[in-house]
Amino acid sequence: MKQALRKDLEPVGASFTVKELVEPHFDPNWHFHPHYQLFLVEEGTGTRFIGDSIKPFGPGDLVFLGPNLPHLWRSDQAYFDKRTDRATALVARGIVVYFSEDFLGREFFTKQEMASLRQLLDHARRGLEWNSTTRNQTEASLRNLTTQPAGFGRVLRLLTLLDDLSHATDYRFLTSPGYTNTVKPAETDGAAYRRMQQVHDYVLEHFPDDLSLDTVADLAGMTPPAFCRYFKARANKTFSEFVSEVRIGHACKLLMGGKLNITQISLESGFRTLSNFNRQFKDITGQTPSSYVKTYRQLY
Repeated sequence: MKQALRKDLEPVGASFTVKELVEPHFDPNWHFHPHYQLFLVEEGTGTRFIGDSIKPFGPGDLVFLGPNLPHLWRSDQAYFDKRTDRATALVARGIVVYFSEDFLGREFFTKQEMASLRQLLDHARRGLEWNSTTRNQTEASLRNLTTQPAGFGRVLRLLTLLDDLSHATDYRFLTSPGYTNTVKPAETDGAAYRRMQQVHDYVLEHFPDDLSLDTVADLAGMTPPAFCRYFKARANKTFSEFVSEVRIGHACKLLMGGKLNITQISLESGFRTLSNFNRQFKDITGQTPSSYVKTYRQLY
């Protein structure tokens, strides 16, 4: 699994790239690249990791990321099940747009008329998401963009889309105010990267179980104290906080599904007591599980 954390996109002659993704699952590797990325999930569920943010995703999930912001849309485990019959296999679909900071020239976004777009690009460095109103409008615009032939008209459509997003007020930042990408160039292809990728994969596979710090540290080839320091320096949070957020992210997804009660969801998400689940859920989301469900139903 020796894959670089820094992801270089294929060179193209156009000023920006727009793709329709149809895959068994989204890219399972934690990575970053020097481009802005606007991504809409059309089909598929899982957990998205953006900087120090961990949240569930599903159809309609719309995110805008600035350059070099680490990210991962990790599809649910069912999407990796090779035993599934081809006719019933799950599919992940999405629309993604990539563009560089100077895709229209180095001075374009410094002009007075570009003030709102410049602010949008600045905000994207922390990652942005929008609620259903803006999301529905952007979904239609992105679909139109995929059918537009390369040329001036397509550039104009992208600028119009970005301008609409720059005036939308229903956005939320994804990463914490102090988050920065701490990955060093020397770590983007080698043991250090593989170490963090192994930890991510292990936690995502085993979070419903009792996770042993000793086991995870051994997986990373480190002592528990050294691993804790290493992980916090790179993830901007402690390992236990990371595990809690993965579990709560899974719980949010189950709550949105509406098929299980809160006690069942607590156990399915790896919590042994309901009181601990409720406490950590409120610490991470700012809401109780029941109020989270009410908010979700109002928005969606």
